[in-house]
Amino acid sequence: MDASWRVLSAEELEKQYSPSEWVVRRGAQEALQTFLQMGSEATSKARATRKSQLDVPYGDGEGEKVDIYFPDAASEALPFFVFFHGGYWQSGSKDQSAFMVNPLTAHGVAVVIVAYDIAPKGTIDKMVDQVARSIAFVQKRFPENKGIFLCGHSAGAQLAAMMLLVNWSTHGVTPNLKGFFLVSGIYDLEPLLSTSQNAPLHMTPEDARRNSPQRHLEAAPVKPGNSACPMLVIVGQHDSPEFHRQSWEFYETLCQTGWEASFEELPSVDHFEIIWNLTREEDRLNQIILKTIFSRTASPLLPRKPLEVKGQH
Repeated sequence: MDASWRVLSAEELEKQYSPSEWVVRRGAQEALQTFLQMGSEATSKARATRKSQLDVPYGDGEGEKVDIYFPDAASEALPFFVFFHGGYWQSGSKDQSAFMVNPLTAHGVAVVIVAYDIAPKGTIDKMVDQVARSIAFVQKRFPENKGIFLCGHSAGAQLAAMMLLVNWSTHGVTPNLKGFFLVSGIYDLEPLLSTSQNAPLHMTPEDARRNSPQRHLEAAPVKPGNSACPMLVIVGQHDSPEFHRQSWEFYETLCQTGWEASFEELPSVDHFEIIWNLTREEDRLNQIILKTIFSRTASPLLPRKPLEVKGQH
């Protein structure tokens, strides 16, 4: 993990940043197909069984929408778990990403699944801005929330981590951020510049530096604005060595800049299983998420102000 990515050949770098090449229980294509299928099934189940507000606009753009899922006892005084899907900023959808909705809403947590404009329509700069606006939207819509907990997977973890750098005054609200779950993420984008993943992104070296939370924290550390905001950096045992290195180095940088950070390697899971296992309530990551949320909410998860859930499905 100490070796620099710069010593890797072009072929090795391509493999390191191709997560499907590292799955151990199925072929690469099968892993991708299973991931999409399980995401679609979980989303269909969540929409059929949970109170929800679907395709709620957080901006004027066609792709700027969120799906919001509520516990049975819906209330504004709830913790909100906000999820940003992965897909290398060029694939994925909120319509295939509601893996964790049923397990979390069963325990009194509202879940927000965010859509953003993936490449080639969107640039990473635009996606970062959209994610910030989606969080500001949640805070304004549910001002009595007990905390907003951000979770991103893969590319979504980079988008979530970039929220550490946001000047919230430009959004007219300071979100009640209480925790980050950064799952199998990429925090320095420079290694991707010479891989096939960059083809639809068209990132320049400047673009990569500007959107690398690792580089920002190293160059100009952002001190914690909220000491009660833990940063959980999580990686799967069967993620590639580069994903492990990126996660560990970002965790170390968070610690060095004063954040309350922890690092977790989840055993026996790859880049895709780590998320699709969230459909199971007993999953290790679900338990970590729930324990963190419960420990950061000031009182038991009981509704105070009844919430009218319009457009329920």
